[in-house]
Amino acid sequence: MISSNNSDSFWKRLSYKYRLSIMNEDTLIEAWHIRLSRMSAFVILTLLFLLTLALFSVLIIFTPIRNVLPGYNESIRHQLINESVKMDSIGTSMELQRQYLNVIRDVVAGQASTDSVQTLDSLQIVMREQLLQAKSEVTADFIAQYEAKEKDNLQLFDVQQTIPVVMFFRPVHGIIIRSYNDKEKFYGVELQTPKNENVTAILPGSVVLVNYDIDNTYTIVLQHTHYVSVYRRVKAVTKGVGSEVEAGETIAIASDDKPLLFELWQDGKSINPEDVVVF
Repeated sequence: MISSNNSDSFWKRLSYKYRLSIMNEDTLIEAWHIRLSRMSAFVILTLLFLLTLALFSVLIIFTPIRNVLPGYNESIRHQLINESVKMDSIGTSMELQRQYLNVIRDVVAGQASTDSVQTLDSLQIVMREQLLQAKSEVTADFIAQYEAKEKDNLQLFDVQQTIPVVMFFRPVHGIIIRSYNDKEKFYGVELQTPKNENVTAILPGSVVLVNYDIDNTYTIVLQHTHYVSVYRRVKAVTKGVGSEVEAGETIAIASDDKPLLFELWQDGKSINPEDVVVF
């Protein structure tokens, strides 16, 4: 009973109304007043606090003031970085597109310059040759002892004679999809290449034939020392008949939809290109 009375008295105290008056000090006339209970004062203060919080939230979210908040600049920095990367990618793509259009324009006009990209075929072959020719100390000692022991027999041979090493460049960057098979009278290899891939000369030589085929492609034939190289199904030729070319120099542009057919002939006989060229 006592606790019930205390509870009633608490709610009664909250409902008691108080008068707040503003009076003129000279005339003691009441200028303004307000009557509030403790409960109504608490409700009004709570509403004012919530309204102020809402106004500050709107002000921060929809105005540049949000930029001074801790952690917000980090998201802006990430956004700026992403936009910068996109701009760099667009710039790179536009530059590549411009270079591609310049190459196509030069090819169509017959003014295509020599490809400035140096292939690594010759370097790989030289490094392989050096590795094979490298001699260990044991091998060198054995050779010296053998030569000293068989000196008389070795004099019967001309040791000054050397076999020339021929280093072949690969004709194009691509994947072999059909290999050489002389039994089926297929005297070359088919190579699937990327779009607009440069076709290069495998050895120094001269262009002896440029022929337009019925499948809307070209065939270009090069004469080398002891070798003849044939490049079929190219969509454009950058060298004319009689042109002298160097190993690795661009002579044609590969077709977009037809694999390149490459043949290699030595002294009038076809040979397997995979035996001498590193594709």
